This record gives sequence, C-alpha cells and structure tokens, in this order.
Amino acid sequence: MLALVALSALSWCLLSYKVWMLRKVQRITHAFTKACLENKDKLLQQEIHSLPTFSFAHFPNPCAEIFLALKTKAMELLNKNRYFSQESGAFLHLSDLEILEKHVLTTISFQTKKLEKNLYLLSTTVTLAPFMGLLGTVWGILISFSHMKGGGVAHSNAMVLGGLSTALVTTVMGLLIAIPALISHNYLRAHLKHLSSDMEDFFYVLLSETELQYRKVE
Repeated sequence: MLALVALSALSWCLLSYKVWMLRKVQRITHAFTKACLENKDKLLQQEIHSLPTFSFAHFPNPCAEIFLALKTKAMELLNKNRYFSQESGAFLHLSDLEILEKHVLTTISFQTKKLEKNLYLLSTTVTLAPFMGLLGTVWGILISFSHMKGGGVAHSNAMVLGGLSTALVTTVMGLLIAIPALISHNYLRAHLKHLSSDMEDFFYVLLSETELQYRKVE
C-alpha cells in the first residue's frame, strides 16, 4: 500500500507538471509564431531577443529553437554561396533548401523528445499499479490463511474476513491509480501530437518564406 501511495504521488506530480508546462508552451508558441510571422518579409533579420520567449532558459520554447535552427543554417548556407559565387547577391539552391529542411526537422524531433521527457512514467503507472494491487491482494490472502492454523474457527473467520477486506483495498487502490494515469497519459499524448503538428506547420511556413525570399531561380 505504501508503494501504491508513492506511485500515485509520483504520477500526480508528473501529471500536474506536464499539464502546466504544456499550457505554458502552447501559449508561448502562439505568441512567438504570431510575432515572428508579423515581420516575415525580414525573416532572417529578426533577432531572437525581440521575439516572445520565456524568462527562464531551462523552460522549453520549441518554436524559438526551430527559428534559431533555421536562421543559423540558412545564414551558413547563404554565406557559403556568397563566398563561392561570382554574383553580388547570395541565394539558396534547391539542394540547400533540402539540407535546411532536414536540419530543422531534426530540431523538431529533438524538441518533441524534450516535451515527452518522463512521460513513460505515466504509461508505466498504468501497467504497474493494477499488478501491485493484485500482488497486495494475493499477499493479504496468503497471510490470512496462514493465521488460520493457529486459532479457532470464530477467530479464524474474523481474521480471514479482516485480511480479505484489507487485501482487496490494494486492488481498488491500484485501479484508482491506473485509471486516471491512463486518461492523463492519453490526454498528454494527444496534446503533444497537436503541439508537434503546430511546430511542423510553423517550420514549413518559415521554410516557404525563406524559399520565396532567397531561392535562386534556375
């Protein structure tokens, strides 16, 4: 029972933190996307400090990381093309855009993994809690029957009924822990999937704007 209580406390703490974090991330994502696309005609000239960010650095800001990854890689490719080109301007070729896409998709994948960090604990709770409850029930029944050898019939019946009622509590606790963990895990997975889709949409808008402004017509 103590193990079930600890497992419940862990899952609820993780759930509370994840819900709070994802709401913050969703809010800053919308604000960052709106602010970034307001000046999309000068996309690569925008500075990150002029866009909405969190006040503490360790908090995830996936859209800011996507923007930084695209800007850094695009400027690197533009500088390379400017160095090797005989023309006055710098442009991106189709191959450069493909490199840029692969680079930023890797960043999106990394950001998604950061948002999913420790989420496996909820799925583990969904599986583990009922088994721990069942283990407590079986263990309680074994203890009750072991005490029947030393007492009379009335004493043994009372002990068995008391042991069974106590043992069944662990099964109920296991289910009461597993059911909310299952619901919250599915909710968080759906929320993360939606957020990952928003990140990809934001990236492809940035990529299309970069292509429109810097791709060389061949």
